[in-house]
Amino acid sequence: MKYSIVLARSAEKELKLLPKFVQEQVGKHLVALEANPRPPGIKKLRDREEYRLRVGNYRVLYTVNDTLGIVDVSVIEHRKEVYR
Repeated sequence: MKYSIVLARSAEKELKLLPKFVQEQVGKHLVALEANPRPPGIKKLRDREEYRLRVGNYRVLYTVNDTLGIVDVSVIEHRKEVYR
């Protein structure tokens, strides 16, 4: 099953503010999530429904809705800021 990626408005804004090479890296990882939203190396966060994707010093937090086939990206931020 192929999942569709949905970025929250705030995540879109955060992505546009990142350096160009980081945008490309995040984009590649997001495209890979379409085929497999839970690849090796992904961690489910404790006390949350979100998963964490590491892209260099940046983190992508997202939830997966298996019934609708949607990966909902809520946050894309630097690792120092993402968990606050």
